[in-house]
Amino acid sequence: MKLGAVLPTSEIKADPAAIRDYAQAADSLGYDHLVLFDHVLGEDPSNRAGGRGGIDYTDKFHEPFVMFGFLAAVTERIKLSTGILILPQRQTVLVAKQAAEADVLSGGRLRLGVGVGWNRVEFDGLGAEFGKRGRRMEEQVAVLRALWTEEIVAFDGEWHTIQNAGLNPMPAQRPIPLWFGGHADVVLDRIGRLGDGWIISPSSRGHGDVPPMIERIHMAAKSAGRDPEAIGIETWVRLENRPTDSWLEEVEEWRSAGVHEIALNTQKSGCLTVTDHIAALERCKGAFDAM
Repeated sequence: MKLGAVLPTSEIKADPAAIRDYAQAADSLGYDHLVLFDHVLGEDPSNRAGGRGGIDYTDKFHEPFVMFGFLAAVTERIKLSTGILILPQRQTVLVAKQAAEADVLSGGRLRLGVGVGWNRVEFDGLGAEFGKRGRRMEEQVAVLRALWTEEIVAFDGEWHTIQNAGLNPMPAQRPIPLWFGGHADVVLDRIGRLGDGWIISPSSRGHGDVPPMIERIHMAAKSAGRDPEAIGIETWVRLENRPTDSWLEEVEEWRSAGVHEIALNTQKSGCLTVTDHIAALERCKGAFDAM
């Protein structure tokens, strides 16, 4: 099992030095990857109808590709992963270009986690269609992989038309790995057919729910002529205000459920400064390695 870390952007200041220190600490401690969450817009909660949930304008989210350009320059080996990028609200060719650039600058360390999203406010603000976003994302995946692997692309789909054009520079990885978030049956089937991995949100699914969902992914992969064992599975686990042993017990439960990678989330664990978050990284990595 691999251990990554969630960049605690909501609890460290928008300070380049603090972000650098955290990323370099995770890199030097041997964490496998850094996870960055994605939202473009937060709304004023007083404007929400019916008390529905959402992302508040006070919630801090950095722009992933700009952040990855920065992280690529200040780290050496740790992988960079979105968890997840809301793909259908973005222009596909621009995402392909941005991801290729981040992959080049990082020396092939990018992993793109993507999902269909749920926050209509962001789709509206970005001028993107909220409906049919699952179907659109499947076409986006085809476009992305074509642009990342072929110097000249000709594509004529429902949402995309590319007439003999290509990216330059191309990414270091051809193609960049694409992992999918979500847990609906249609998403699990999509992962089996198209995904390099599955990112499980622990806020929506517990470890006990996972084995039959993995089986569905594997069945879809076999039907598509793919190797199901090549599909990675990740979730993140909060340290929270609990002893390290308790955190390790949860890690072991996820491992037993079939998860291959864990991302440690030190947010909401009582850490007040970036130094506190780094100390938590050190403590948990030592305990994880001793499992």
